[in-house]
Amino acid sequence: MPIGSAQLYLCTDARTRQGDFPDFVDAAFAGGVDIIQLRDKGIEAAEELELLAVLAEAAQRHGRLWAVNDRADIALLAGAPVFHIGQNDLPLAAARSLVGPDTGIGMSTHSPEQVAAAVAEPGLDYFCVGPVWATPTKPGRPAVGLQLIKEAAEQVRAAGGTRPWFAIGGIDLSNVDQVADAGAGRIVVVRAITEAEDPAEAARRLRAALPPL
Repeated sequence: MPIGSAQLYLCTDARTRQGDFPDFVDAAFAGGVDIIQLRDKGIEAAEELELLAVLAEAAQRHGRLWAVNDRADIALLAGAPVFHIGQNDLPLAAARSLVGPDTGIGMSTHSPEQVAAAVAEPGLDYFCVGPVWATPTKPGRPAVGLQLIKEAAEQVRAAGGTRPWFAIGGIDLSNVDQVADAGAGRIVVVRAITEAEDPAEAARRLRAALPPL
């Protein structure tokens, strides 16, 4: 599926404590997650590649996408369709030279200036805006609030409305309506699905709360 059609993006760790990575990603895709990114700083490269092979198989079976975070070498070796970078990671041009022209590249943004740069950046396939609310998955990063979501929606609209973007940070069923009302039609979640007793049902409910693109 094209990145522009994706609305629900999940970041998960390796599920080492639960020991259920294959079943978990399968359930998340079945529930309606469009992209799953493996983001786990506590695993070695060899284990990450093994888990990405599992993730790739599940994504192919469901007709969805999967992503690698930060490591362009891992993304290249694994054949990832999506690669995500932060503001302090590889520059976009360097990342593109490593992963090639066919991999979608996304970038995190945390301020109006970074959003403006992402909207105008040639070769960027999507960007994320947040964290909307403070989240333990990004300790020390201040929340940007709903105002930046509104600004991002306005900036993308003013630029023609074609670049996909996702709101991220503390989003769950209790507040997804606020994010949608602020102008975000796409979201990234972590705990709302990773900590759910039924990941597939959690994904279904989040997906149902999002407006059609």
